[in-house]
Amino acid sequence: MRHLKAGRKLSRNAAHRKALMRNLVTSLIRYERITTTEAKAKEMRSIAERTITLAKRGTLHDRRRALCVVRDKACLKKLFDVVGPRYAQRPGGYTRIYKLESRPGDNAPQAIIELVDGDYTAGRKVKEAKS
Repeated sequence: MRHLKAGRKLSRNAAHRKALMRNLVTSLIRYERITTTEAKAKEMRSIAERTITLAKRGTLHDRRRALCVVRDKACLKKLFDVVGPRYAQRPGGYTRIYKLESRPGDNAPQAIIELVDGDYTAGRKVKEAKS
């Protein structure tokens, strides 16, 4: 019986699941909007929101705790310098999940997870119009 066993297994062992969640949270901070499966998005939401709450406080201890999740130094800097202050007055609910159509290959339900009030052009190269 699975009494009091929280979280989804996602058909992975514990180490693979932990690495997957770290990579998803890092990508969410880098691009501020990512597309993934619905189950992964719902599972990642709690980790991402906890990490953003650490960035709101911004102490050295919080930075070291966030480094356990976000292993990329550039993303960690963005988290504490841009994302954390953006949500300083917000009490929670930093992410939003939109459901999409199922993936054609395996019919897995897809979802977009994004930061609320985010800048979605942060990780994209914008083509300049030639005149």
